[in-house]
This record gives sequence, C-alpha cells and structure tokens, in this order.
Amino acid sequence: MRLKSWLSGLLVFICVISPALCGAGAGNFILMASTIAPIDSGIVPALEAEFEKETEIRVRHVGAGTGAALEIAKKGNIDLVLVHAKALEEKFVEEGYGTERIALMYNDFVIVGPEGDQAGVKGMKSVREALRQIAAKDAPFVSRGDKSGTHIAEMGLWEKAGLKPAGSWYSVYEKGTEGNVPTLRYTDRKKAYTVIDRATYLALRKEISLVILVEGDAAMLNYMSLIPVNPRKFSRVNYEDAMTFVKWLTAPDKGQRIIRDFGRAQYGDPLFFPNSKEWRQTHE
Repeated sequence: MRLKSWLSGLLVFICVISPALCGAGAGNFILMASTIAPIDSGIVPALEAEFEKETEIRVRHVGAGTGAALEIAKKGNIDLVLVHAKALEEKFVEEGYGTERIALMYNDFVIVGPEGDQAGVKGMKSVREALRQIAAKDAPFVSRGDKSGTHIAEMGLWEKAGLKPAGSWYSVYEKGTEGNVPTLRYTDRKKAYTVIDRATYLALRKEISLVILVEGDAAMLNYMSLIPVNPRKFSRVNYEDAMTFVKWLTAPDKGQRIIRDFGRAQYGDPLFFPNSKEWRQTHE
C-alpha cells in the first residue's frame, strides 16, 4: 500500500510539472484523475484494460481524493476526472474547467463499527439518528478529514444530523489522503466507527473485525461522475479520445455491463451499480 501510494504521488508530481511526460494531450493516450476507492476496488483498472483491448487507446490514472483530483485537473494536465462530490463537481464545471458532469455509477456509504457496538446503532434506518447517537455516547469515530469525496459525504451527513463533530471521541486519520482502504484498516485497529463506501468494506471484510451497522438510508447513496476537462480552456488535453472513453464507459453493452457484473463472483454482491443516462434509458 505504501509503495502504491508513493508511486501514485510520484505520477501526480510528474503530471503537474510536465504534462508532456504524462501524455496529456497525446493521441491514443488518456490520463484520468480518479477518486481512490474505485481504483482500490479494481474497477478502474478493469475498465481501462478492457477499453484499451477494444480500442488500442491507452488509459492511465492517478489516484487522489475528489478535491485533489479536481485541483490537478485545473492545471490542464489531466484529460478526464472520475469523482464523487456533487458540489465540487458543479463548481469545477461552472468555472469552465470541465465540460459537463456525466453520470457513471453509484454504490453507497455505510456506517461500520465494532461488533460490540457500544453506541447501540445497529439496525438503525436513519443515518442522522445513528450519528447523533454515536456523538451522544462519545463513541470513537474516525474521519478521513482530507476533503475527499468520502470526507465531504461524511461532513454532509453530520450536517444533516445537525451536528459539528468535535471532541476526543472524534479523530482524523492523519494519512487519510492515502484513501479509504488505509482509513478503514486504521479504524479497525482503533475499534472505532466510520463512514465508508460499501465497496471498500466488502473488499476488506475478511481482514477486519468491523461490521456494517447502519445501511440503506437514501442519504448514503454515493454517486460517481465523469467530467471531461475543457479543451477550450486547455488546448493540450486529449478531448477526442477522452470522449471516446466516456461513450464506451456509459454504453449499456460496454462499460456499464462491466460495472454491473464487477465483484459479483468474488464477493457475492456487486460493488457498483450502472447509472449512465444510456443505461437508465434501457433499464428503467
């Protein structure tokens, strides 16, 4: 994990200082900045590999929290972003850095915690009530605290609960920028609660003792979007190939089919659900 994080950081640094070395804007090569959880789950590499096999267009990615991914893209060194924080995405497009938000897929967030559940939230249907109870019990809670999509979603849930979490029971994982996997492992070691995406939990559930305690609230749905970087703002971006990738990802018989089936064989449940406009038009 440390090596992967170091390599990802190195690639981000190279892209920022020298877009030409990254290939941004080069034909038959796309550079995408993606939020970390879909990379860790394996869905991003799987989609990239299948697309390259079908089109001979290479896609490579850098992993960063949504806020950091969008900041990288604002330098014009990225062709496409995959992120999950609606407010930040809309601002990115409104400021002219991206062309449009394109729905791709979703999963959901869950509250996980120790099986003993000292806060007594197991089975609650309202995430708001569960968070209020965790705070009232001063039950240990871990946050990524890094302005990633996961952190922003967590903060939104606390806001809906009418709370601003603070105190010795609420801690920020100092390496939260490394992603959801190390954050969840840290939470497990601390025997604490956290908000995490279901895909990350399913990928680690055999290695940790934490269990899902709260799930199913519509407020915890986790929507992921694609945003092509605007070629009118950065002429060097490879918009043509990026849009070829976008159309492939959103096609019901291409990327959406892979998303639908990903994880079923290994975990018994899908890790993500297709959500492109094209998929919804043919399946609703």
